[in-house]
Amino acid sequence: MTGAGVEELLHEFQGYVLAYRLRRAVGGRVAPRGRALTLGEYARKRLERQQLARDLVGGGLHPRQLGHLDRLSDELMFGFWLNPREVAAFLKGAGLNAAGLTGMGWGTPHPALGDPAAFAALLSDNEQARLGDLGVRLVVAHHLTCLTLGAPLLDPNDTERVWQRIEATRPPLFVDEVMAGREDEGA
Repeated sequence: MTGAGVEELLHEFQGYVLAYRLRRAVGGRVAPRGRALTLGEYARKRLERQQLARDLVGGGLHPRQLGHLDRLSDELMFGFWLNPREVAAFLKGAGLNAAGLTGMGWGTPHPALGDPAAFAALLSDNEQARLGDLGVRLVVAHHLTCLTLGAPLLDPNDTERVWQRIEATRPPLFVDEVMAGREDEGA
């Protein structure tokens, strides 16, 4: 795997970590089951999910395997930030409806779903120090923008603007669970 491929997978894991933290903070119906996966556990389950998806495309899966694929996707929170359907399901489970997603000043049941300071509180002190003030603001803007994908964006221009903002605010790798190994390697 190329360095760029590894970095892409680390970004995916980082998205999982932040989704886990957000779901844990919001609680209720959207609270994750169990503890957060380590990077190694995530990687193993991600490879298993990838193989099941290949098998599905290549010739189909037995219903038990299809159910396992769905459970792995849910556990890995696969597509949580960038799949409008997943975002909408999360927001609905968190007590929001699409009408509440008209801007960044949403009336929400949990502050981290719209308040930048509350979302920033999901980051560890080390992560905030690693990112600096500007980096934290960019991380928060990126993820709160991703949550707008749950809104019924009927105008294609609005959808395009949301995707442009998401791409423009993609954060660097920074969560402790990823950086611990990279800092030891001098990466």
